[in-house]
Amino acid sequence: MQLSVFKRLLVPALLVLTTACGFHLRKMESLPFDAIYVQGGTPAMQRDIKRQLAGGGVKVVESTEDAQAALELMGDRYEKRIMSLSGKGRVREYELIYNATFRVRNSPTENWGPPQTVEQRRDFSYDDTQVLAKDAEEQRLVSDMRAEAVREILRRVGSLSKQAAPAQ
Repeated sequence: MQLSVFKRLLVPALLVLTTACGFHLRKMESLPFDAIYVQGGTPAMQRDIKRQLAGGGVKVVESTEDAQAALELMGDRYEKRIMSLSGKGRVREYELIYNATFRVRNSPTENWGPPQTVEQRRDFSYDDTQVLAKDAEEQRLVSDMRAEAVREILRRVGSLSKQAAPAQ
């Protein structure tokens, strides 16, 4: 009997404590437009951009005439550089680099803005005795870098659109 009362009080108490501390899930910063046209880029980059935009309440349209802004993904590139070698000449550490280039146009009649590049870097230790685990870790890091690049692109798109928007 005592345990059941405790359980009924515990859940509401945890909810109150969680909201009282200011905890909020991370959300995309609101963009100053409702519809955007996205073109170019790799399928993975397009998918991630569209998913973030949909999560932020921005509609991705199929033509520039219906859009308030246009985003062109000019390309993304992944690079892997050797940072250090062991005494036996085996790779011990890599540097993973992910670049994404894009440009923005605020409305169908305006010119494109200058190309911008977002760069993400991660250090990655390597052990050739654990090849499968290290390959999976590398793929996860690349995916995380692409996701962070997408968030940075959308932050920049939002700030560029706010700067170009007429003052009211």
